[in-house]
Amino acid sequence: MESTRTVFDDVRQAEARVLPADAYQAEFAEEFDQAPGVVWKLERAQEFHEPDVPSWRAMMAGDWERSLALIAEMREPLTGYYRTHPETRRLRVVETPLTPYLQWELHVLAVRAAAGERPRVLPAGAVREFERTAPLPEIVVVGPSLLYEVLYDEIGEHVGARRITDPGLAGPCRAVIGTLYERGEDVRSYVEREVLPLPPPAVSSRPRGTFRP
Repeated sequence: MESTRTVFDDVRQAEARVLPADAYQAEFAEEFDQAPGVVWKLERAQEFHEPDVPSWRAMMAGDWERSLALIAEMREPLTGYYRTHPETRRLRVVETPLTPYLQWELHVLAVRAAAGERPRVLPAGAVREFERTAPLPEIVVVGPSLLYEVLYDEIGEHVGARRITDPGLAGPCRAVIGTLYERGEDVRSYVEREVLPLPPPAVSSRPRGTFRP
């Protein structure tokens, strides 16, 4: 019988050092500054919890206009940031209808694209062949022998990452993400066609209840 195992299954099962959120963020900032080439990011989950981001908090509070205004204010500092940091290529897997979180995040990614990041969008159907056993993990590939599986809790709050230092895994993982990325659409054209016509996101009582100031 043909194996359904993929490189992403190998990532989940790889030997790794688990870092709490603060340690991961500090280490990643250092590794990112020194990255030898393109940094690849794969995002799959459709809901995250981001209370440290003012525009997310405004969206969760039902103030969509303020949320969009705060997103627009991110462009200038991000432009300076990307000017002095390695190129980042982000692949954002998207399911429809969009969750409120994803509607918000796609606006953020459009601003990131204008500032210098290179995000693309790929429909969830295009990654089904890699999800026979589980949804794709959240992954950042920083170099030829370093990748992180970024970890989240049940409400989508960042709790840390698994640090994997295996060139036999980082290279193939980067190659597969790169292939999927080539099949993706620039986030700005996607947002213009699919996101801008939408009404403000309707944040349900359940996500509002998970908000922790």
